[in-house]
Amino acid sequence: MTKKVPLGEDRRAAIADAAIQLVATRGLRGLTHRAVDEEAGLPPGSTSYYLRTRGALLTACVNRMLERDLARSSMGPPPTDLDLEELLVRMVVDLARDRPHDLIARYELSLEASRQPELRDAIIQGGRLLREGLADLLAALAVPHADTVAWPVAAMMDGLLYDRVAGTGTTLSDEAFENSVRQSLAALLTGLRHE
Repeated sequence: MTKKVPLGEDRRAAIADAAIQLVATRGLRGLTHRAVDEEAGLPPGSTSYYLRTRGALLTACVNRMLERDLARSSMGPPPTDLDLEELLVRMVVDLARDRPHDLIARYELSLEASRQPELRDAIIQGGRLLREGLADLLAALAVPHADTVAWPVAAMMDGLLYDRVAGTGTTLSDEAFENSVRQSLAALLTGLRHE
């Protein structure tokens, strides 16, 4: 059976998905237009047709990961108040479990963004969108000044994710990691509610 070659927006998504996989597994040095074509199973030249420059390819990675994050956060029925804290725990635990390559690629791209303003802009815009959603959840959890504290809460969650895929958190069992995330978020939220 031959592999169906995606077209249009599906092809753009396939290119971005392949690029993310390459950044995660080979680093930025392994990311070339030709390597993306091979990884995605596309004819040679497909990636450069859609994304002419390396910068455009890197930005496509960031935008694709943001698209996945936003799609995941909008899935399912709205949580009840009792489920909101658990939702934050699940955001960290499930992302670390289900999309570790996205996380590794994101950290690689974040460092590269310190040298590329266009890429930095894409990361900043995406981060703002995600923090706005987090601020809404924090407000629903009765955290005062949710808009202001969304940044440090997001930074802590990101630190837990980073440690899980690139630090000593890689040595924890799944259960120990989840318990640590739950305890850390519970302590942080309790402190924020009583500020």
